[in-house]
Amino acid sequence: MNAPASKDQRLHQTLKDLGSVVVAFSGGVDSAYVAYVATAELGPRALCITADSPSYPVHHRALATRLVGELGFNHEFILTREVELPEYRANPANRCYYCKRELYARLTALARERRFDAVIDGSNADDRGDYRPGRAAAREFGVRSPLDEVDLRKDEIRDLSRCAGLSSWDEPASACLSSRVPYLSEVTPEKLRMIERAEDVLRSLGFRVMRVRHHDEIARLEFGRDEMARALEPDTCATIVRELKAIGYQHVTIDLQGYRTGSLNERLRVRPV
Repeated sequence: MNAPASKDQRLHQTLKDLGSVVVAFSGGVDSAYVAYVATAELGPRALCITADSPSYPVHHRALATRLVGELGFNHEFILTREVELPEYRANPANRCYYCKRELYARLTALARERRFDAVIDGSNADDRGDYRPGRAAAREFGVRSPLDEVDLRKDEIRDLSRCAGLSSWDEPASACLSSRVPYLSEVTPEKLRMIERAEDVLRSLGFRVMRVRHHDEIARLEFGRDEMARALEPDTCATIVRELKAIGYQHVTIDLQGYRTGSLNERLRVRPV
């Protein structure tokens, strides 16, 4: 048995042993796969919950809804209010902690009320190497991370998802809209709407791997290496500039380093959490 298959077998057993779970389900590759396995092992005793808020893109909500329909998940949306928290809006380096604390407080309360045995998320083994303060909140609330527990890495999760027929298997990495705002710059619903509209423009032009980093009047665009050349074509540039200025940006720039996960963490001098 190859390594991913062995890990997958352990994942199935881990979820079966939990008995019943509430799954923090964003619709991304990782949470989709853990929700898929949890549903396969536990049926209606796996409840997938998607947190809806101004920081959650409509595009991701549509992906989550599609997966629910395709895979028959037991699923609900809940509203979370992290954007109303002063600590979150202030956007410190540990902003994600306050978001996850709000989410996990809601999910653990729901699990107690409905008599589910555990709350689980989609953190995987690769997440250990990045700065992720939300994991501290997960530990505080006793949230389990089965993918990480069995040492599944992102590329392995994609392969397993593809083999299982999940349409999410090749979805680009996703993150909340607030991750586009530099630390210590206030997070507001207005900024999040601008970012979302700008990324919708890029998506409508066929770009898949990209981010719009919001630096007040400046939109700093990150594109995947394979898509950079097309982004620099004169007609495409003109369209991007025109559409993003219509949204409210005064300057539109392209980051020549390209897209990289957590680029706003690059200036931090902290150890991973």
